[in-house]
Amino acid sequence: MSSATKQPESVTGVQLAQGIGHQPAKGFWTEAFGQVIRRPAAVLGLIWIAIVAFFAIFSPVIASGHPILMWAINEDGSRGAMTSPMVRMLTLADVVLIVWGLWAPVLIFLPIKKLNLGEKLRLIVAGGIQMAIVVVFVGIVSSIFGARDASDWMRRWEQWGGFPWVASAVIALMGSVPFVLISIGVYKSTWRVVYVGAIVLVMVVLGGWKWSPNTSTFFYRAQQSANEIEAAYTVVPFSPNQSETAMYNRAPGSTPLDSMWDKLADKERINAGQRATFNDEQLAEIPVTERTFVELGQIARSVDDLVSYPISDLIQGLETSWRDGQIVSLLDLKNEIINESAPVHVLGTDTLGQDVFSQMLHACRLSISIGFVSTGIAVAIGVTIGALMGYFGGWVDMLLYRVVEIFMAIPVLFLLIVAASVLPRNIYFMMAIIGCFTWTGAARFVRAEFMKLRETDYVQAAKAVGLPLWSILFKHMLPNGVTPVLVDSSFAIAAAILIEAILSFLGLGPSGQASWGKLLSNASGETSDFIWWLAIFPGAAIFLTTMAYNLIGEALRDAIDPKLKKARV
Repeated sequence: MSSATKQPESVTGVQLAQGIGHQPAKGFWTEAFGQVIRRPAAVLGLIWIAIVAFFAIFSPVIASGHPILMWAINEDGSRGAMTSPMVRMLTLADVVLIVWGLWAPVLIFLPIKKLNLGEKLRLIVAGGIQMAIVVVFVGIVSSIFGARDASDWMRRWEQWGGFPWVASAVIALMGSVPFVLISIGVYKSTWRVVYVGAIVLVMVVLGGWKWSPNTSTFFYRAQQSANEIEAAYTVVPFSPNQSETAMYNRAPGSTPLDSMWDKLADKERINAGQRATFNDEQLAEIPVTERTFVELGQIARSVDDLVSYPISDLIQGLETSWRDGQIVSLLDLKNEIINESAPVHVLGTDTLGQDVFSQMLHACRLSISIGFVSTGIAVAIGVTIGALMGYFGGWVDMLLYRVVEIFMAIPVLFLLIVAASVLPRNIYFMMAIIGCFTWTGAARFVRAEFMKLRETDYVQAAKAVGLPLWSILFKHMLPNGVTPVLVDSSFAIAAAILIEAILSFLGLGPSGQASWGKLLSNASGETSDFIWWLAIFPGAAIFLTTMAYNLIGEALRDAIDPKLKKARV
């Protein structure tokens, strides 16, 4: 750009009146987001949250102990039918999240002239909520009809092959009613109703397909060792609930063959009458004998089902190398064993022999979901009550504010600890409790904003033309008064993640789900020995996630601050 057309960095009021330095008008949120991404710390926070969200959606297909593809081996050695155990073991929530995660970026980048970015984001969020409602109720209904104490008529219905499809259709249709009413009553849009209907069809198909979850078993590697199947695994070939007793408390980078060598080294140490472990110099002086391979064969049985090939073949090859003189000392044997290809636990294992990396990836879903869902519940309750207090004032404000003060006095963490002892340790109960008892901040923010807005001209005009109360509150006043609530929500999400981590650290978190707090609680070990990889990796994930939300919240707060905004003009 030439010097004649280059805009000055700062202008005076007279120059602005002359049209010098004039910038085209931007939307409120466009300008706020532009200010946020100018701060490197906030950008790093957004990147980290995006990474966590990606693994929250796609972790079941990135880290799974079930093969992506599997072929049965026939008696003549040829491949049989191909199956996909990983796809079969996906739950309804897994499939719905993957579908939603793939559809969201497609909708954002579709060149639809009638839809701006804000409209697309509203459709994505509304579609995700509609899908989540169906997933929750399908899980509830399938667990009731499939329970052991279910009545006879429930069992008869459950055994009918078409029941999952019919039940999924009923649940999907009932879950779509609020969204159809909003599309007709608020937006008066036919294509939105079509969009809701398309989601209903998708949920009927997915609900009927994944009506009830399958039981996880991990016999694939043992079958591979027996040459019964061939299998191809995903990037991280372990599931978070896949326990390997031979691999408990193994350091990062360990393999089952490391465990086999350690057990052999312990036996050799006991046979030599030595208390301390051998170093490499001592191993180089200890010769390999026939007894070494006998003991190695006994030890191999504990890791035979953890690798994808027969351990007996490996031991036979090592023994052949020993007889040929290629292996002389225990150091040579150690190098041959631990350098053999085997599944690697990148971040080590925990006290149950479960892969830490797989649990770290799957725990992203718990952190993201409990943060957004519980905060969403809190915002919905807080905005509604705060709007009523701020709009009406008087005795309504006084009465509802006493309710706010009562809820402010309730210690949420202690309430969750008590609830964990009397209610099922379920993520849905935890979300509901956190959301239903942390809405007071949103209510106070909205109350203050609505008290300022209720005397403005556009609100008085809305009253004069006879608009209904919900339209005045949520269609006209709320968009102008919800900004502080959205800023506070980022801090509330971080607080919800910390609450879940604390409960899981205490052993009161959701049962059967990977959690960063649960991993962190195992850092001391059963023998009170400090296990550093169980402290550093989940601790860093909790720290970075909560810090990312706080950095985003601070940047957003500064971006919408009217005093700072005036200083930037």
